Amino acid sequence: MDEEVKDRVTSVDLDKLTTIYIKIRDARADSKRVFEAEDNDLKEQMEVLEAQMLDVCKEMKADSIRTPHGTIIRSVKSRYWTNDWDSMYDFIQENGAFGLLEKRLHQTNMKDFLSENPEVLPLGLNVENSYSVVVRRSKEK
Repeated sequence: MDEEVKDRVTSVDLDKLTTIYIKIRDARADSKRVFEAEDNDLKEQMEVLEAQMLDVCKEMKADSIRTPHGTIIRSVKSRYWTNDWDSMYDFIQENGAFGLLEKRLHQTNMKDFLSENPEVLPLGLNVENSYSVVVRRSKEK
């Protein structure tokens, strides 16, 4: 660290900031682990109940059942994917169905493309850069 930078940080105890930061990060991680464990237990209980309710709806041939405490609604969820992206891209282009794709860029691939092709910049591309801080735990303590 050069002298000018050292002079600016002398009023702040960086080791103290680092220690506090790590303690807070650890506390958050502990809280998250506890929450996720409890939440997973609750999710499992709900999945058992949902399976029972789906069975009842199937037996009754009903898409909704009203009870005094709420309404059970059975619906169909569909999920779509492809195992052949080349054919899917051709299909989308042939049918002008670009709305089938999500409107987002793959961040790593875009960064790599721009670094490999600095002379090519797509119109309408926005870039936001920001600094962040990473704190690594000392191996000494």
